[in-house]
Amino acid sequence: MKLKEINRTALQAWSPAQQHPIYLAAGTSAPQLDATFSTSASLEIFELDLADPTLAMKSCGSVSSPHRYHKLVWGPHGIEDQSLPSGVLIAGGENGDIILYDASKIIAGDSEVIIAQSEKHTGPVRALDVNSFQTNLVASGGNESEIYIWDLNSFSSPMTPGPKTQPLEDISCVAWNRQVQHILASASPSGKASVWDLRKNDLIIKVSDHSNRMHCSGLAWNPEVATQLVLASEDDRMPVIQMWDLRFATSPLKVLESHTRGVLAIAWSEADPELLLSCGKDNRILCWNPNTAEVLYELPTSTQWCFDIQWCPRNPAVLSAAAFDGHISIYSIMGGSNDHATTLQAEQLSSSFGNMDPFGTGKMLPPLQLPQTAPSQSTVTPLKKPPKWIRRPVGASFAFGGKLVTLDNIKPAAQQSAAHVVHISQVVTETDFLDRSNQLQATLTAGNFLEYCQSKTEAAQSEFEKTVWSFLKVNFEEDARGKYLELLGYKKEELALKVFLCAHSVFETSNTEILLRELEFLPMILCWLFASDIDGLITQALLIGDYEAAVNLCLHDNRMADSIILAIAGGPELLAKTQKKYFTKTQSKISKLISAVVMKDWLDILETCDLQNWKEALAAVMTYAKPEEFSSLCGLLGSRLEAAEDAALQAQACLCYICAGTVEQLVAYWAKAQDSSSPLALQELVEKLVVLQRAVLRAQGGVSDMGALLAEKMNQYASLLASQGSLQTAISYLPTNTQQVTVRSCALSCVDGHTRESLPDSDLLLLLLIICNSISNYNDPNLFCSSAGPQNGWNDPPTLNRAHKKKKIPENFTPPAPITAPIMAPLGDPQGPAGQTMQTLQSQQQGPDQPVGPATFSPIQQQPLGPPGRNPNMPQGNMEGAPGAPIGDLIKSIPTEKITKKPIPEEHMVLKTTFEGLIQKCLAAASDPQTKRKLDDAHKRLEYLYDKLREQTLSPAIVGGLHNMARSIECRCYTDGLNIHTHIVSSSNFSETSAFMPILKVVLTQANKLGV
Repeated sequence: MKLKEINRTALQAWSPAQQHPIYLAAGTSAPQLDATFSTSASLEIFELDLADPTLAMKSCGSVSSPHRYHKLVWGPHGIEDQSLPSGVLIAGGENGDIILYDASKIIAGDSEVIIAQSEKHTGPVRALDVNSFQTNLVASGGNESEIYIWDLNSFSSPMTPGPKTQPLEDISCVAWNRQVQHILASASPSGKASVWDLRKNDLIIKVSDHSNRMHCSGLAWNPEVATQLVLASEDDRMPVIQMWDLRFATSPLKVLESHTRGVLAIAWSEADPELLLSCGKDNRILCWNPNTAEVLYELPTSTQWCFDIQWCPRNPAVLSAAAFDGHISIYSIMGGSNDHATTLQAEQLSSSFGNMDPFGTGKMLPPLQLPQTAPSQSTVTPLKKPPKWIRRPVGASFAFGGKLVTLDNIKPAAQQSAAHVVHISQVVTETDFLDRSNQLQATLTAGNFLEYCQSKTEAAQSEFEKTVWSFLKVNFEEDARGKYLELLGYKKEELALKVFLCAHSVFETSNTEILLRELEFLPMILCWLFASDIDGLITQALLIGDYEAAVNLCLHDNRMADSIILAIAGGPELLAKTQKKYFTKTQSKISKLISAVVMKDWLDILETCDLQNWKEALAAVMTYAKPEEFSSLCGLLGSRLEAAEDAALQAQACLCYICAGTVEQLVAYWAKAQDSSSPLALQELVEKLVVLQRAVLRAQGGVSDMGALLAEKMNQYASLLASQGSLQTAISYLPTNTQQVTVRSCALSCVDGHTRESLPDSDLLLLLLIICNSISNYNDPNLFCSSAGPQNGWNDPPTLNRAHKKKKIPENFTPPAPITAPIMAPLGDPQGPAGQTMQTLQSQQQGPDQPVGPATFSPIQQQPLGPPGRNPNMPQGNMEGAPGAPIGDLIKSIPTEKITKKPIPEEHMVLKTTFEGLIQKCLAAASDPQTKRKLDDAHKRLEYLYDKLREQTLSPAIVGGLHNMARSIECRCYTDGLNIHTHIVSSSNFSETSAFMPILKVVLTQANKLGV
């Protein structure tokens, strides 16, 4: 894509990379004349402003010169110390003179711009180059093999690299090595290149082509490989670019051949060694990859030759080309469009030839009619490969499981291919979280929950946190209810002492109060239904189940009614003691409590009690509630506390939920009350939930269902563990027995058997976790597991193969004698022995892993149907013959033994009726022949299920699941049926269900698809 243009027939030189803004110097070229045949010369400097959309470049300064130039270079000498702020321009003149210009003075418009000048050379100076390591060193080449090394700090006395080469010839190119600062190369039009070592001050090697047709017009060193250089040939008979390696200097390493005429100039990119520019007499500017000899890019140029081409040192994507048509064009190799430049040119033309009288004739020109061409795409194709400066030197990306994938483009050593290495590392950002997770996992494995809860209690930061862990610890101790009462502040030993003191009338003395306070035996709190101390003691006695103490206190206080009622609950012996007193009915504040104890009606108490006395209510439930109602009563009290307005009471709800063992309610409360967004907060929540869940499992002695909220938290916890790289631990926390079982089962079913066997355990866990997390984002887990289209899935029944296979006939084969008499039943009778034989044979086709009823065959008077020596246990081929073939007669030769099957138990007949009825509905609704064949095959293969039902070999869990599937079919809830199917497959032995479960999945899938 063309960016800018300068209307000059001139040599060019870019400003050094250290200079900003970017300048381009243009000096009048000695070998060419412009259209005016002017012999004057000038040196101009233009600024490259890419923000300006026009093609013109702004001239920043110019100076006239008596010399025309053969070569122009711009060196960075003096920029660092600011002695020459814009560097130095070095020009090679046509009379052997070398002139040094101060570029900053030319830009500033000063008249004295020449720094130094020398006429050491005897002819035109056609070659100049600045050393990239020591910018004060400049090499020049002229006629008669003259090569001089100039020191810009001492310009008057140059040195030579060694003796002149013989025979004497012109020097067309010089170039400093880009890796070794004391190596210099020169080339002559004869095609010979010489390499000089300035330390030895001598020539070290010569390179030349054996064809002697090289006319060298360009020389350049490889920017990265010190021993490689390229030579360009100007000869039309050999328009090539040769790449040489000095270690193998007998012949070129590579030859670049795409120009059709001689190459006039070359330039090797310093920013990317895989970009080499060349321009030739065929009007083409090519960009090569010299390592592969491939043309990566061709610039859109004019119809004129380009005699000079250069890369911009500061902007590596920009280059300039000087052509014989009097233009210096600035291009970009990154592609683009020239539409805007074309439009601007048309507008400039239109404004120049508007409705004016340009020739003074007094006549106005007609309006300019510009041709309206069809819009065309003038987009220039960019490079075939990205250049080095836009490639990422490094890269990083986070992957699943806390993996960090990094890459770096390490610069390879010389003569070595680039090594692309990707590093995968484990990143752990939550070390405390992982440590606590590992501690929890170790506890789950070892089962030492008592020690774990004790350590958490000791490490608790708050009193409430210590109470929570104390309640959780009780679940793993003996006499859990008694321990709960002690945690609530009720101890039988303390109450016994209080009753003794009260009975001996010492409770009212101040000395006793002091004594009790010292002994810390005063009641901690009062009951919600009493005000006196006697009532409080009676209440505490009842809460811990001490009937005798309660009755004695009532008798002491002359409360006969209460004592008699309690005595009835206490037993015959206690009742006999209290009947000695006269029973009088009295109404007291604890009568309601007495009624609840006697009648065992605690629901009303929990619904109406004052929540400030929740401890007493919970203690009463601990003492009197039946085991089957204990959990629901604790949960009811917890719900009331959670709904209270007092935040302190709300916090106590979790203790009730812990006592009740209702994990889901506890999760719901903690989800609202605590922030689990941080990893450590989530870890604390999971620790409590897992410990409580294990306590519930221990108490129930079975498997506890996991609710949706708990499953969500566990999924979140597993994802966090996986992000930290703990995949083995993460997979163990995924739900296994809730609605999430479908997700887990789908993940297992999506990974076929081959993948399970071929993948290592860690990769398989990773794959399962990815699938689980992916499927859990969808409402329909079968989205990933159900088969789509008519093709078979991994667990679909095989498609019936109806193709006839040709059998190889032995050479000594003798056809059997024809059968002329019918045997067994006609073909049209499906209930006859022939139909049973066909069914038996088809059953044998299912494979050795699927058992069928035993059948013994004894051939009579006929040759076997298959080739000799065939294994009868091998799967049989297609039993269908050609149309009209006597199939019945062939089958007649194999007598069958009638198989008597047991009847299906009556309670399981509904399974057969439901499944076969669904298949018939699907057959009636299906229009695709392949679907019908699949359903017919499913109908036959379900016999394996019926056989297992007859033999009663299926486990109760599988039978229960099949009945649930039948109920979902009756309700036309096929999706639920598929979910039940997935649960059965994932939770049972594969060998036990592999014969019929895939068939049921096919039937359910087809029913759901057909909408029957």
